[in-house]
Amino acid sequence: MSIRPSIAVVEDDDSVREATISLLRSHGLIAKGFASADAFLKSNRIRITSCLIADVQMPDMSGLALYGHLVAVGAPISTILITAYPDEAVRARAMSAGVTGYLVKPFSEKALLDCIDTASKHSVLLTPVNR
Repeated sequence: MSIRPSIAVVEDDDSVREATISLLRSHGLIAKGFASADAFLKSNRIRITSCLIADVQMPDMSGLALYGHLVAVGAPISTILITAYPDEAVRARAMSAGVTGYLVKPFSEKALLDCIDTASKHSVLLTPVNR
């Protein structure tokens, strides 16, 4: 049995969400997608998620607000924020809040995988997988 991180991708753009999930799975990672922060929060995946990739700008709840909510309820998850609209003030606020990474779309495969590697080193939750 090997242990690999379980990754949640919270992105309201279907094509970005599916492409990101496909990329992660092509590297042997476990990935599950959600179209909104609310869908993720209502899922049963929070306790088994070791890394969260979330879009900064989504309707209803932003990726940064989602991270803040998880921290506030005692369920912090290593988080990588992604955005098509980079904003230095948002990036600084996110990083000072404890977010693991902040990537600008389109991000490189290497940049995302490096952030996931960093996030997995800070995460205590890993999902066992039989192979």
